[in-house]
Amino acid sequence: MMTSGMILDDRLRQSLRRVLTWWLCSILCCALPVPASAAGDSDPVIRMIEPDPRGGIGYRLIYYVNVPLETYWRFKTDFEGSYLATNQFIKEHRLVRREDHAVITENSYTVGPDATYLWRTRVFNGRHRLDFSLLNPKECGQKFHYGYIQATSQGNTTRVTQVAYLDFFGVSFWAHYPWGGGMKEFLRSTARWEQATAMRLEWRYAAKNQ
Repeated sequence: MMTSGMILDDRLRQSLRRVLTWWLCSILCCALPVPASAAGDSDPVIRMIEPDPRGGIGYRLIYYVNVPLETYWRFKTDFEGSYLATNQFIKEHRLVRREDHAVITENSYTVGPDATYLWRTRVFNGRHRLDFSLLNPKECGQKFHYGYIQATSQGNTTRVTQVAYLDFFGVSFWAHYPWGGGMKEFLRSTARWEQATAMRLEWRYAAKNQ
């Protein structure tokens, strides 16, 4: 017979195993450098903010992309874009369906639990804002994960602000880990990839403005 304590212990071991696997994989993946010349001329800035009342962490990520706002917005809202496959952390991406002013997408990642993440993203074209939330957090080893992305014009460049609130076992340790594999290095790597990719594909999305 399995007691409730044994069940909890087993769940704790499974959660710890998922976190450790994700953390070790993050260290290996984040060790891959992004060329400075391809990342634009602005380093991403990350700040911890007050978390959700339920716990976990909150962060604010700010970076600049050297393309005009409307070009960036078309790039960012291309939810079927094949360029997403060039992100080292994305294993698979699929647009599931559109719902009025929202889209449902599925992602699987090269780090973290071997799960399919189901995201709902509300698109506010007039405000250049995306509100995102994870629809199946338990399946992904999380309690919750949501936030928003705000794009604003800065002359011929775009300022991107991403704010997120999330909680999972070990999230505080991950957020404050200062070396490769920690949250800050993961976010910086992702932001630099987007800076480089948006600049590389500017011709494609700028053409749609005409």
